[in-house]
Amino acid sequence: MTVGVRWATIEDATTLATMFCEMAEHYRQPPLDADRALSAARKWLGEESPAYPHFALAFVEGEVSGLASVAIAHPGIDLERLLFLKDLFVRDKARNAGVGRALIGFLADHCLREGIGRIDLTSEDWNEGAQRFYDRLGAERHGQKVFLRLSGEALKAIIPRP
Repeated sequence: MTVGVRWATIEDATTLATMFCEMAEHYRQPPLDADRALSAARKWLGEESPAYPHFALAFVEGEVSGLASVAIAHPGIDLERLLFLKDLFVRDKARNAGVGRALIGFLADHCLREGIGRIDLTSEDWNEGAQRFYDRLGAERHGQKVFLRLSGEALKAIIPRP
């Protein structure tokens, strides 16, 4: 089975929205509203992606089979950019068929061509399959940092008040 991977374009908005909805279900999140997902995909692909790619799509026999959502961060103290892999998602019927590996390989090739020094990522603590996958790829467990998040009420609470 041949897996093709490419960066998503505005023409992929409907496909990307479908993947977002499936991904939410897989990651045990509340169902996404399909219209909201499509609106978000159109915005992100139309307004932001021309600056640099955000979503890689994997295809098997013309059908979308996987998604990688990424962000590229500019240099820190090491003067080296990094690619942050926010989400890697492979549809159930395409699991264990090389789709995830093809997506990561595509991203690794992009990093090497563009002078991006590393790929950073996280995994849910319950997702042992993903952790085994990343271990097989040679990912290092990086215990020097703690993953933290500011969202919802915490974001509102830190806004400066006039």
